[in-house]
Amino acid sequence: MDYGYYPGCSLHGTAKEFALSIEECFKGMGIGLKEVPDWNCCGATAGHETSEELDLALSVRVLGLAEQNSLSPLLVPCAACYSRLKLANIKTARDRELLKRINELAGQDYRGTVSVKHLTEVLTDNKEPLKSSVVRPLTGMKIACYYGCLLARPPEVVDFDDAENPVTMDQIVTILGAEPLDWSHKTECCGASFTFSRTDIVLRLVGNILEAAELVHADAIAVACPLCHANLDMRQEMAGQRNKKEYGIPIIYISQLVGLAQGKDYRSLGLDKHMVSTERFVERISSSGFTSTASAI
Repeated sequence: MDYGYYPGCSLHGTAKEFALSIEECFKGMGIGLKEVPDWNCCGATAGHETSEELDLALSVRVLGLAEQNSLSPLLVPCAACYSRLKLANIKTARDRELLKRINELAGQDYRGTVSVKHLTEVLTDNKEPLKSSVVRPLTGMKIACYYGCLLARPPEVVDFDDAENPVTMDQIVTILGAEPLDWSHKTECCGASFTFSRTDIVLRLVGNILEAAELVHADAIAVACPLCHANLDMRQEMAGQRNKKEYGIPIIYISQLVGLAQGKDYRSLGLDKHMVSTERFVERISSSGFTSTASAI
């Protein structure tokens, strides 16, 4: 089965490694991705605070293009993009007059037929292809799955996981052969966009998350959100300075973990693009080729 694909702005910019690893791991599963043509920004994360109609129009234009090109289900990897597109579907389905008005603003004739799915949802929907693609199990690796405050919330929008105790990433990690850890901060906020305006708050929150992961002896933290990755990876050194310690916990996209279990190359998964080094983590998984690739950075 092929999926429509909406990468969103982050995956074409600051989260290129997320996009690279998604493309690689879906190739490994034998599942095709067809990108929405001429897609635009969905307005995340603050568009809805400026204008609800503008926010809906941005999302409906994307959904309309996906519908015109028969790109449903539509894979949306970014948690913020997923939330905006999913919410646009819900709001316009409940109010047909609103849909008519937003269609006029967006220059579309969207009929509401596109099913929006997050990356973790699609991976768990395809457990058998995922299992079959694993050639190098991540045996012995302990992973703290970090969902953040948005991926499984609000429950009236996100309908594929539990809002308080989400498990989809844990299930994926188990399929890959690693151990998903039971830990306290899997749905705590990392500070999100406060990283620019209130870095002090972000450093405190990131430090708390890293402390919790360290407490359960996590080898890495798995994420599925570009902003969560940016805060935990990019701000990790500063959070360590604030707490007078050095963490060095790799922050790895769930799709990168899938790619590693599929035997994909270190660089092809974008693992060389992280601020916190992933080399030691990757070298522990296998000594057959990954060590020399990682050390060649």
